[in-house]
Amino acid sequence: MNIQTPVSDIMTRRLITASADDRLIKVKSLFDENNIHHIPVVDEIDQLLGIISKEDFLKLSYHVSLDTGGKSFSEKWYDNTTASEIMSKYPVSLDPEDTVGLAADIFMANKFHALPVVDNDQLVGIITTHDILLFAFQNAGMTESL
Repeated sequence: MNIQTPVSDIMTRRLITASADDRLIKVKSLFDENNIHHIPVVDEIDQLLGIISKEDFLKLSYHVSLDTGGKSFSEKWYDNTTASEIMSKYPVSLDPEDTVGLAADIFMANKFHALPVVDNDQLVGIITTHDILLFAFQNAGMTESL
């Protein structure tokens, strides 16, 4: 594996995003309908505002269900809470020319699982630990068994 490879070579470019004012019912449906674990939150010109991880979303949903009167309150919470209220603001991000090695170092040092990739203040991709593992296995000639 060449750790000097730019993240732009392996990042996901077809992104599923949310806007800051999207209700959590929409965020929930994005997670439910797609095989993703992170949703970048962007403004109308695709500037990165934050990120929502599926793990954090599910933990918060679980705590809301425990701390409230049940299903009807949870449904109201999904309908009335916005993405901006639960997103991680100012996420660490990479430039497209940053290296796979740098991404791996950030993942290991911070226990992150995804990093948005931003070019000229606009979200252009996302790189995940899965992307790095796949890249490593492909370069080691091990994908035949996956």
